[in-house]
Amino acid sequence: MARLISIPLLILLTWLVLALCSPLLPLEPDMIALEKILVPPNWQQWFGHDDLGRSIASRLIMGARTSLSVSIIVVSISLIIGIVLGVLGAWLGGVWDRALVMVIDLFIAFPGILLAIALAGLLGPGLMNAVFALSIVSWVGFARLARVQTLTVRERDHVLAARALGTSELFIMIKHVLPLIMAPLIVEATFAFAGVVIAEAGLSFLGLGVQPPQASWGSMIRDGGAYLLIAPHMVLAPGFAILSLVLCINLLGDRLRDAMDIKEQTTA
Repeated sequence: MARLISIPLLILLTWLVLALCSPLLPLEPDMIALEKILVPPNWQQWFGHDDLGRSIASRLIMGARTSLSVSIIVVSISLIIGIVLGVLGAWLGGVWDRALVMVIDLFIAFPGILLAIALAGLLGPGLMNAVFALSIVSWVGFARLARVQTLTVRERDHVLAARALGTSELFIMIKHVLPLIMAPLIVEATFAFAGVVIAEAGLSFLGLGVQPPQASWGSMIRDGGAYLLIAPHMVLAPGFAILSLVLCINLLGDRLRDAMDIKEQTTA
């Protein structure tokens, strides 16, 4: 099992290192070379060149930087907003909790990716607008999970004892509630991370994400669609990049979920 889990972790770390070190690497993702237009993969360029003669390998690395940056920012924002709203709604109860549930149900009733596309279309194409649109639709899962977990924790003996001792509500939420609900939220964040990678690629594929000449895996697939029959490597390379990253994140998320379930069972 340890050997199986090391392969996804190694692939994920490889993408992270490449993305972080991309400014230091001798990459030329925007360099046009007319003599290399649609050149297939070879020993010098393992992934070949695109319709403008640009290195697909260089653009894959820059695309990884884009996807991982967007995913980290969106998941961080969504996690914070979801925890704050979910914990407060469950803790305060009454009309606040009912209002939160209504908002969550409203967002869940509408497909998240379609809402993100609509928001990005209204705001206009661009990386920051894509981040904003994805953040708007990604907090719902964290808020729902944080609310459910808080409802199960707030009536425990140590929380009731803290209230009886006159401890402030804010201190109880931070000290006694948050540590107990973070484990499932962290697992949820791993799967949300993979979802944001796909969503960002989808927005870029539609022209609503990063704009040329910046590289994104989604825009690379869009550009390669016109040359699929004569230069399939333009689509296959970014497609396998998305597949490898998302699959590895999901496998690690499954392993993390199983590990945390075992820990909860042994401490129960």
